[in-house]
Amino acid sequence: MAQRRIAEPMGPGLTRHWDVEEVLFEGRTAFQNVLIGRTAQGISLFCDDERQSTELSQLVYHEALMIPSLLLADRVERVLIIGSSEGVASHLAVAAGAGVVDHVDIDAEAVRACAEHLPYGYTPGELARAERGDGKVRVHYRDGWEFLAEARERGDAYDVVVIDLPDENDDPEAQHNRLYGTDFLTRCTKLLTHGGVVGCQAGCPTLWRNQTLISSWRRFTESFGTVLYYGSDEHEWAFLSGRADVLDDPRTLVAEKIGKAGIGESTMDEDALLTNTVPPFSLRRQ
Repeated sequence: MAQRRIAEPMGPGLTRHWDVEEVLFEGRTAFQNVLIGRTAQGISLFCDDERQSTELSQLVYHEALMIPSLLLADRVERVLIIGSSEGVASHLAVAAGAGVVDHVDIDAEAVRACAEHLPYGYTPGELARAERGDGKVRVHYRDGWEFLAEARERGDAYDVVVIDLPDENDDPEAQHNRLYGTDFLTRCTKLLTHGGVVGCQAGCPTLWRNQTLISSWRRFTESFGTVLYYGSDEHEWAFLSGRADVLDDPRTLVAEKIGKAGIGESTMDEDALLTNTVPPFSLRRQ
């Protein structure tokens, strides 16, 4: 019998239930309710009753988030990650060749709970070193909006900026919603090097849950000369990558680069990049 059952809202009139066999961590941080427990998909992370990642599918998710943006960028030396509490995104950036990864997350308690209890992402030792800035990854417990403003004042620049937050919603009190807006994308773009890329978790393409994706697509196409869509073929999420200049064929570019780059081939390959970078009809018809 499940120790806990989590009811995850999926859309109007639609709820998904998760049986949690064992609760490993549960607490209310300054920003959200966090629960880490064992489910049928392994050890899993929930924030405010929404599944954020599971042991089974986290690599599919994180590679779909990171790899298209890393491949679309001209270089991968300096990477900024906003959100993504688990730390897997930081690992993928380092594996792609980044020498500096600034990981910004507002919720220190959630990040530390992930390092303590999740079998993927940061270990407690890795996180402690990143908190000290000792190594390629540097963790900053800051509001992303403020960090970007201060980074620009310092003259910092990044080759890739990745935004990985809980799904946008209609809660006026949800502080992360403002980090999805066009103003925030503009702030990210101003930190990019030439040929740099902004990537984002952009919502779900299913017809009954695609309003976030439609909004994200509109913002990206208004903000960037090149927009690359990637809809995971083994997960329920879609991701967008944008760069300021106009590329003739970004789909073929990233597909051809993946084998040469030696990254991302755990869950995707050239065929996946060619196939899954065609946006859904509901986006293309706009």
